[in-house]
Amino acid sequence: GLFGKFFIKFNIMWCRYRKFSKLGNYPIFEVLAITFITALLSFPNPYTRMNTSELIRLLVSRCGPEDDYELCDYYRNPNITDTYKYSAVANDAVNSALWKLSLALIFKMIITIFTFGIKIPAGLFIPSMAVGAIVGRIMGVGIEQLAVTYPDSFFFSNVCESQDKCIITPGLYAMVGAAAALGGVTRMTVSLVVIMFELTGGLEYIVPMMAAAMTSKWVGDALGREGIYDAHIALNGYPYLDSKEEFTHTTIAADVMRPRRNDPPLAVLTQDSMTVEETESLLRNTEHNGFPVVVSRESQYLVGFVLRRDLNLAIANARKTSEGVVSNSVIYFTGHVPTNSIGPAPLKLRKILDMAPVTITDQTPMETVVEMFRKLGLRQTLVTHNGRLLGIITKKDVLRHIAQLQNQDPESILFN
Repeated sequence: GLFGKFFIKFNIMWCRYRKFSKLGNYPIFEVLAITFITALLSFPNPYTRMNTSELIRLLVSRCGPEDDYELCDYYRNPNITDTYKYSAVANDAVNSALWKLSLALIFKMIITIFTFGIKIPAGLFIPSMAVGAIVGRIMGVGIEQLAVTYPDSFFFSNVCESQDKCIITPGLYAMVGAAAALGGVTRMTVSLVVIMFELTGGLEYIVPMMAAAMTSKWVGDALGREGIYDAHIALNGYPYLDSKEEFTHTTIAADVMRPRRNDPPLAVLTQDSMTVEETESLLRNTEHNGFPVVVSRESQYLVGFVLRRDLNLAIANARKTSEGVVSNSVIYFTGHVPTNSIGPAPLKLRKILDMAPVTITDQTPMETVVEMFRKLGLRQTLVTHNGRLLGIITKKDVLRHIAQLQNQDPESILFN
């Protein structure tokens, strides 16, 4: 949890500097510079020189007779059957390996801050797991040596029959450490345990995995509720409503909806009076995701909602395939289309009309509106009063309103 908190803090600081400085204009230079520094610093250490996936596999593995790694160089008792099943006194090579792992830990903690977020697919899962696995392996070896040194201690009475017969697996500590580090960075719980179970395939490790994942999440949440992905969503300005944040204010939809008093009127389509040319002009002059369809501009009675992409596609197809459809053709969103009209052929677009859009009244509490956006995944909702269209509320309007209630400038929020 502590590692996750500090990693998120410093990674966001670096990504914000990249985003708002000249460095962001030279992504290739940044990638080449980090690649050069990584290669230069990682080559002398065998644990940073090897592939990170291979390093994790080495750290979580149990030492066997075929392993000749420094981490597995113990003083084994040849007189004991299945001597590799039991813990033993560490050789000088193990101590050397622990020092190298400590240097690898520092290097990976620092370099991952700079690599996550650059313009190549540099991952987060494997480096975070490697950091946790290194800490876990070092701790596991330390506890193993304590058990071998003090086998009669109360703490090790259940795992030690004698000094030569202590069963402690440092690889299990590495596995739990990997889960804890990844949980502290991402704040995942159930999905993290499932991922680690799929990697290990052992049901007996589920309980320590669950304990590690929950503890790391609680510690991380106590220091800051944002995971790494939540922090990057906020940094990049994505319109995202966090389900963990509660909305308890007493504002209503009329306080948030657009258009405001001094804004231009809402861009709408009429059900049977706008031409193709007028509709195309509306599409060119606006960037809205869709348009409400009303009976007339005077009555403003809501008929439905049509998406921008559907409208563009329908008009383009009609110009190519329908005979007689020209710029002066009237667009009809109604079921009945007059057949004896004089002039160009009408364009029937009732099929693309959503006749049951999500609507609210102008007196709907914003607490309810926020929950609707979160649980229904809405991009916008229409505001009505007795069937008449009053305005629209988009997800960005909701986010700006929340920021305003938190004493932030709503116009300072930039969306990607």
